[in-house]
Amino acid sequence: MTAAEKLDATFFALSDATRRDLLARLTRGDATVTELAAPYDMTLAAVSKHLKVLEGAGLVSRGRDAQFRPCRLEAEPLRSVAAWVEGYERFWTRNLDGLASHLETMKRGVPNT
Repeated sequence: MTAAEKLDATFFALSDATRRDLLARLTRGDATVTELAAPYDMTLAAVSKHLKVLEGAGLVSRGRDAQFRPCRLEAEPLRSVAAWVEGYERFWTRNLDGLASHLETMKRGVPNT
């Protein structure tokens, strides 16, 4: 899978509120599908489908603990998301700095050139 495909898979996985919530819950530690499904009004199969999407993006892994298969957060794919967003942060910072400069010029009454 290329870097672009991995980023696409990560964004797809993050595009759903339930999946984002599952990731947030896993930041507190490993959990079974049953534990993760408890607060939702959906079947275990539906929660498992969400987890499969998260696994496909590399955001979740499943271990083995006796008869349980706890889910674990794998945050590494979020680094590429952060790097992608960072490029836009620089863009907005430049634009906001320019706007601040323009507003300061207006406040001083200096004509804009």
